[in-house]
Amino acid sequence: MIRTGLAIAIIAAALAASAARAQNGTDNEDRRFSFHRSEAGYLRLDGRSGQVSVCARRPAGWLCQAVPDERAALEAEIARLQADNVSLKRELLANNLPLPPGIKADPPARDETSRIQLPSDAELNRVMTFMEKVWRRMVEMIVATQKDLMK
Repeated sequence: MIRTGLAIAIIAAALAASAARAQNGTDNEDRRFSFHRSEAGYLRLDGRSGQVSVCARRPAGWLCQAVPDERAALEAEIARLQADNVSLKRELLANNLPLPPGIKADPPARDETSRIQLPSDAELNRVMTFMEKVWRRMVEMIVATQKDLMK
């Protein structure tokens, strides 16, 4: 946990430094990676994707391993808890038990068998009349433009 906090602090400092360099006009836009020394070796920040990796010297050479993204794990846990809440609410309601105070029932799911409301014949006739007028005006404009070009 301390290591993750250190990594986040280093990343924040790196981003602040790169923003300052960009404002001064000294930042090279072609540079994709930036490296920062850490206890484990170097932190590599990918300027395009934002991915952070820890790079360390190994017997076979340098090895960079991606730092796990805690945000993805947090979002997955939130999604799991939301699904649990939904199932618990449904179970309470199915057993005719009241929900705890301050908790609202989820709106009913849309009926998949509901039919799409199609426009009436009168609405279609109005649309067709409008489209015919637009088409006629466009043809008149083209003919007028051709006549002007022929003169």
